Amino acid sequence: MGQPNPVGVLDKAVAILHAVAEEPATLADLVARTGLPRATAHRLAVALEGHRLVRRTPAGCWVPGPALAELNRGGTDLGELAERHLVALRDASGESAQFYVRDGAHRVCVAAAERTSGLRDTVPVGARLPMTAGSAAHALLAFTPADEVTRLLPSASFTARTLLDVRRRGWAHSVAEREPGVASLSAPVRDASGAVLGAVSISGPVERLGRRPSREVIGAVLDAAAAISRAAR
Repeated sequence: MGQPNPVGVLDKAVAILHAVAEEPATLADLVARTGLPRATAHRLAVALEGHRLVRRTPAGCWVPGPALAELNRGGTDLGELAERHLVALRDASGESAQFYVRDGAHRVCVAAAERTSGLRDTVPVGARLPMTAGSAAHALLAFTPADEVTRLLPSASFTARTLLDVRRRGWAHSVAEREPGVASLSAPVRDASGAVLGAVSISGPVERLGRRPSREVIGAVLDAAAAISRAAR
């Protein structure tokens, strides 16, 4: 009897990627295009989704994920793309600015521009924060497949209604969810297909940002999200 292929799982995962590259694929489509057993195709597709190599549309089909576009940019890093726009956002808003990407049940700060003086909320680059609190988590989860959201909501500081509001208005706001006395405002950053690549955010004392953000601050965050989206394309 021959030895099993030690990289067989990689071959199967690549087959899934090729299958979704053809056109959007339901689970039945994945099985038909790859010849994999249904359970195997589902398990691998979900694993690839966790790494953002595939994503699910609102209709439930798998399509290529944002991580493939990031890899295709020849090593260009999203954090590097975001940096100069975060500086502009910090200067326009007067608050510390960050850019987060999702990593499973966490969000990772990959770029930041801190206030140079005064009371500020400092989030160092590389910080891993939970997806269960804070406006950046809202902005990322609002556009995530429902089954993933359902797993996180029981331990979250927000509700499904919060995420519905984010989808409706295009930005997220939180007060004292991640840390007492800290407010934040975030907006999703998208690639050319509409997939969410990350979230741009500002954070600072509630006394400055307020419990109801001003139109000017909301506009600054949305402008930064649009600028980073354009740069990422």
